[in-house]
Amino acid sequence: MYLVIDIGGTFVKYAYMEEDGTILHKDKVPTPYETGREMEAFLDTLEAIYRNCLITQKPKGIAISLPGQIDIEQGMVYGGGCLTYLDQVPLANLISKRCDNCLVSLENDGKCAALCEIYHGNAMHAQNAVVLVFGSGVGCGIVQNKKIQHGSHLLSGEVSFCFDQMSRKRLEDVVCTADARFSSRNEGLKKINYLWGNLASTAGLVYQVACKKGLDPDTLTGEKVYEYVEAGNPEVIEVVEDWYFRIATYCCNLYVILDPEIILLGGAISAQPQLLQGIRKYVQMLSKVNAVYDKIQIDVCKHRNDSNLLGALDNFMQMYPTQK
Repeated sequence: MYLVIDIGGTFVKYAYMEEDGTILHKDKVPTPYETGREMEAFLDTLEAIYRNCLITQKPKGIAISLPGQIDIEQGMVYGGGCLTYLDQVPLANLISKRCDNCLVSLENDGKCAALCEIYHGNAMHAQNAVVLVFGSGVGCGIVQNKKIQHGSHLLSGEVSFCFDQMSRKRLEDVVCTADARFSSRNEGLKKINYLWGNLASTAGLVYQVACKKGLDPDTLTGEKVYEYVEAGNPEVIEVVEDWYFRIATYCCNLYVILDPEIILLGGAISAQPQLLQGIRKYVQMLSKVNAVYDKIQIDVCKHRNDSNLLGALDNFMQMYPTQK
């Protein structure tokens, strides 16, 4: 049995899994944010998950999916995505020490989703693919010749940092996300509204709908957004359609830059059938510009919100093949 953990900006999801990917047990806890002791609280949370696992069985290893640029060989995290306190942290070593020296593997969440889909999912037929995962940010895994691309500086697929809605007149609005101190995640979404990860993520969608309806973003979820859509709320439908269009344009851009056989959409919100329909609608309309888009394919991840977990286990097996 293996302990597999998917660390997100909102929840830390974890599962006890067999080598073949069978999920024996799955649960989640809130991602800790304790001002002044962020790192300690984070490690406490992971250790508690591990100790709870021991009640059932000692795992053969701990496989982790998380945001940021990950040096998988050294077990180092850079950036950390929305968890900026993980920047330049030797996380695999720290977790191993907390968890009885258990073997630990790390990989970026978008890349884990891509690993899962290329081996077990809707990209199994493909040599080249792109996987986009929508959550607190936008994760991305790029696959070329069946291999995950990390890039020269571990930045391949960091689409959350692509500029969107930016103009020369707004350059003075740019702040360093690593140094910026906001009172809440929502304040960051408000002030850094020129990065694709903040505009195209599920968190970004929820924030935009909340603003349109004059609601507290903390009281709103992706599920509630779609309840408004189902009820025919015109304000929310307009925001959601703009969101689909934004994602569709990036799918088209990624297609002509990387030429993948398929682009897959993941994250919990991908379970909403309207998401794929809406994005495909705008991709089709944009594709009229030139025949280069004739073969573009957009679909959802087969394993939806479990893609990160399954891909994290795949990464562990590749790093520690003797632990099977």
